[in-house]
Amino acid sequence: MASAAFPQIKKIEYEGPKSKNPLAFKYYNPDEVVEGKTMKEHLRFSVVYWHTFRGRGVDPFGAGTMIRPWDDGTDSLKNAQRRVRVAFEFMQKLQAPFYAFHDRDVAPEGKNLRETNKNLDAVVKVLKEEQQRTGIKLLWGTACLFAHPRYVHGAATSCNADVFAYAAAQVKKCLEVTHELGGAGYVFWGGREGYSTLYNTDMKRELEHLAKFLHMAVDYKKKIGFQGQFYIEPKPKEPTKHQYDSDAAACLNFLREYGLKDHLKLNLETNHATLAGHTMQHELEVAGAAGALGSIDANTGDELLGWDTDQFPTSVYLTTQIMLTILKYGGFTTGGVNFDAKVRRESFEPIDLFHAHIGGMDAFARGLKIAAAIRKDGRLAEFVKQRYSSWDSGIGAKIEKGEVGFEELEAYMLKKGEAAPNTSGRQEYLENLINEFI
Repeated sequence: MASAAFPQIKKIEYEGPKSKNPLAFKYYNPDEVVEGKTMKEHLRFSVVYWHTFRGRGVDPFGAGTMIRPWDDGTDSLKNAQRRVRVAFEFMQKLQAPFYAFHDRDVAPEGKNLRETNKNLDAVVKVLKEEQQRTGIKLLWGTACLFAHPRYVHGAATSCNADVFAYAAAQVKKCLEVTHELGGAGYVFWGGREGYSTLYNTDMKRELEHLAKFLHMAVDYKKKIGFQGQFYIEPKPKEPTKHQYDSDAAACLNFLREYGLKDHLKLNLETNHATLAGHTMQHELEVAGAAGALGSIDANTGDELLGWDTDQFPTSVYLTTQIMLTILKYGGFTTGGVNFDAKVRRESFEPIDLFHAHIGGMDAFARGLKIAAAIRKDGRLAEFVKQRYSSWDSGIGAKIEKGEVGFEELEAYMLKKGEAAPNTSGRQEYLENLINEFI
């Protein structure tokens, strides 16, 4: 049966840009068609279990602030099962078609692995009931291989072989559960796969172990018939000084080196991109160019703070840039826009969860429509095409086709004498052009 944790909240509906109702969508109209697909199909919004339903508002300087009347403060199985009903009530009223979870978000850890798995099975039963009741689907599952003290030195990269084995058993179970729930994918997030000092680290061995771990996962995926997409999520700096999955390029290099490129795509997060010194659009482009763009975690950081604040995305410039690249590479298939974001510590009432998600969904809806309008207009794409026109014929075309080498290029330039003059990059013009649509 459904819960009644939000009795005062009705289903969030689209009311249009002129609406002043804080509990209505101004721009996200699920059935509106953009570039041949509905907004719901384009964006595939997903609510995360960890921040939304397990976040307590704790920071390094203070205790939790969140008011969650449905939660009795215990880590009991009964409380976990009740929380599932609340989560699906929230998601149903929000009109979110997907959710995502870590295994330890949804079910409590037991005194040993056997009891922990039993707890997870008991909660999965309720998750399945709620999925069937509401039609909400699982975007992806993942295992929490970073919170428990056993993972102090990492999981797949731990110096302790027993920890590697425990992590493998935990992922095996989480893969089975994700498969049982019809998950569209599974994410590997290396929360502690890295090091703090090389004085005590055999980096080559750790990377080889991580590759072995992922190959085992690929083999087991095939064995159980799981058809969902595997993802690896780049994450720099936190919590270790050097994470092995520090950005999109590092992940792709790792996947190529260890023969995993055909098995995993990337799940990219804005706040992780900025911690790596990149923009989200850069990370998306790196992944897209490699054919590895799979899904995104939608959030943003605070420019004045240097850690992963996981705020809800409200910048229309950010969402426009993201959707320009997502549309460029064909849109989501198994992935989606997953709100790996949390309300501020000061926003502690349950209704704030609705305000936050509504704002993020509206921001992405605006970004989608603006990106589609920019693409339809064509001026941006035409500018880029003209900027690289020297590669479409003549010596540029010969270089790209591999028809010339250094000797031929030297002869070409000796005959020509000097390179053709450059043209302006017109950055200011292009920024003004984007502003026309925003």
